[in-house]
Amino acid sequence: MIYYAHSTDNHDKSDWQLLAEHLINTARLAAAFGRTLGIDRAVHLAGKLHDLGKYVERFQARLEGAPDRVDHSTAGAAQVLSLAKTFDEQIIAELIAYAIAGHHAGLPDKNGSASLDERVKDVDVRLLDSVWEEEIDPDMTGVMPELKWHEDPARRKFQLAFLGRMIFSCLVDADFKDTERFYCRVENRTKDRDWPDLQDILPILLDNFETHMAGLQIGERTINHLRSDILTGVRAAAEKPPGLFTLTVPTGGGKTLASLGFALEHAKKQSLRRIIYAIPFTSIIDQTVDVFKDTLKEDIILEHHSAIEEEAFGKRQQADKLKLAMEDWAAPIVVTTNVQLFESLFAARPGRCRKLHNIAGSVIILDEAQTLPRHLLAPSVRAIDELAHTWNCSVVLCTATQPALDERNFKLGHPMGLKLEGRELASDPARLFRELKRVTISRAGEMTNDDLVIALRESGQGLVIVNSRAHALDLYNAATGAGLEGVSHLTTRQYAVHRRRILETIRARLKAGKACRVIATSLVEAGVDLDFPLVWRAETGLDQIAQAAGRCNREDKRDAHESIVTVFSPRDYPPPAELRKLAGAFERVCSRHEDLLSPEAIADYFGEVYWQTGAALDRERILEDFRIDRTGTDFAYRTVAEKFRMIENGMAPVIIARDDKAMKAVEKLSIEQVSSGAIARDLQPYIVLVPPKSRDELVNNGHVSFREPALRGDQFAVLETPDLYREETGLQWEEADELGMSRSIF
Repeated sequence: MIYYAHSTDNHDKSDWQLLAEHLINTARLAAAFGRTLGIDRAVHLAGKLHDLGKYVERFQARLEGAPDRVDHSTAGAAQVLSLAKTFDEQIIAELIAYAIAGHHAGLPDKNGSASLDERVKDVDVRLLDSVWEEEIDPDMTGVMPELKWHEDPARRKFQLAFLGRMIFSCLVDADFKDTERFYCRVENRTKDRDWPDLQDILPILLDNFETHMAGLQIGERTINHLRSDILTGVRAAAEKPPGLFTLTVPTGGGKTLASLGFALEHAKKQSLRRIIYAIPFTSIIDQTVDVFKDTLKEDIILEHHSAIEEEAFGKRQQADKLKLAMEDWAAPIVVTTNVQLFESLFAARPGRCRKLHNIAGSVIILDEAQTLPRHLLAPSVRAIDELAHTWNCSVVLCTATQPALDERNFKLGHPMGLKLEGRELASDPARLFRELKRVTISRAGEMTNDDLVIALRESGQGLVIVNSRAHALDLYNAATGAGLEGVSHLTTRQYAVHRRRILETIRARLKAGKACRVIATSLVEAGVDLDFPLVWRAETGLDQIAQAAGRCNREDKRDAHESIVTVFSPRDYPPPAELRKLAGAFERVCSRHEDLLSPEAIADYFGEVYWQTGAALDRERILEDFRIDRTGTDFAYRTVAEKFRMIENGMAPVIIARDDKAMKAVEKLSIEQVSSGAIARDLQPYIVLVPPKSRDELVNNGHVSFREPALRGDQFAVLETPDLYREETGLQWEEADELGMSRSIF
């Protein structure tokens, strides 16, 4: 009997893909992915065995149209486990078995419901046609990779679990790509997946970077010279071997371009494969991409941060995987979000994990590193350490408010400690902070909205940052109701392109000296390039206050004593419990430091926060979910993926198709040949995230609809009631009831 892996509409099977061909192709491709990681033998074996369960007549009948589903993933997992003869072989065999068993449904847990153990015990590989042994010939020789193993048993468990993810990544990416190539060949079409190698284009990128930076070094102002000194020092440090780094530069010190300059030089000198720039908020990712494109002049940047998450709508994934664009991060430069990066590092689903093997050997810049969620900080730090220790990554913690993760700040063996001694890229950060001091912190106590309106009226130009969208909206309404001139509102209720236009107007008014009063949430604090003479910040942690201070006298055009950042307690808008704790830590630090924005004060503040948070730094107890004993591994991959959520209350996207580009992208949804991934990327800047229950209500009442559901599922939710989106304040989903009951969308 002839066994096939994939079928077409041709009943004579003349163009069907042979099963042995797919297994060997996948094995070779996976090995190519794994070679630079040192895991090529392990992933080659995984590729050979991943579809072993297709060597049965029932699966071949399914390819011919039979309705019965056939589990074709577990047989290969059972077979690789049977090949192990020693304990070391058992461990690596189990890692390969997790990958094979999960290459469609996702990495399983070792124990529990639908676990690896439960599935394997019900499989009898003797039911497979024995021809597979002649066609495949699996070999366990040398499968355990020679990695730099941790001496600490706890870290070694995490290291092995991470190795399992890398095996899984190589396998699923190879499986997807061989399947894609087969169907492209059959259907006589091509997929443009080719990106240039970073090493091949680095000379051009470095030349363009030099040209761009030379054009910026104009004038005699001190801040320009300091930025130039910072960049020179950072690029000189690129000679250091790969590993962990910090870049501690005051806001306004040019750390975005400095970190890019380091990444380019470091990648060149250390032969690294790509640059990954991770940003905490989607609201500023477009700005960063624009800076990089303007600097490098080359179309080699992959922007991946879509709120339209294809994997979240994965019911059609297996039947329609050629139409679903799964990002593999093969581009030389990737700009993404912390959510995409870290949730991928702890993910179980194939689409999320495909990129992992391409992260190895990268320069990873964690912009605003202090924003990593504290309830996941311990596992996040362990992942950062693992990328540097085992997978040849250089990870740069880049921020003005360094989160004090040096192992010298913790007890020996603490999961939070990183080897950061001597790894600071900026020379003498304390001096930089003194010389770049541009503001004065003032504490005002309690202030009402009326107090803030009076302060804005007297200032002419000022920025108020509060802790909630509700407070921002109420204050905006109060300011406009009082007749203040030049009032703008910035909120995540607005889609990114709209916010960009508002920011352009704000910058123009500031530059022209016109009245400019802005009321915003914390989205303006990380990387948004604004320069106000005065800033008011609702009470919060010192790290966010420091970020708010970066929007005051940013370009050093005014005296620091006149550039006031006022920290106030907002009456009637009590902060959530987490912010109250951070504000309390700020209070305690205030009494111990004269300069609250100095590196010493910041380190003291984070020490307070870590001490106060304690075990809650791994609140979900994720590090306890990777266990090994004399019986083998007990890794809870699927459980961890469910627990590791950087945004705890998941938000649902609504597309605001007001602009021509957004409307044209929505029109493409009806064209089957256009991939969902391409449309999702086009629509990303036109999305507002809303609470899932609120979106459900909007859908049920006809204010939002899922476009082309037969083709795209419930993936593209488009606003159908334009009146719910206001030019000044964005999407007001709470007002849907005021527009009447359910409206027809037909």
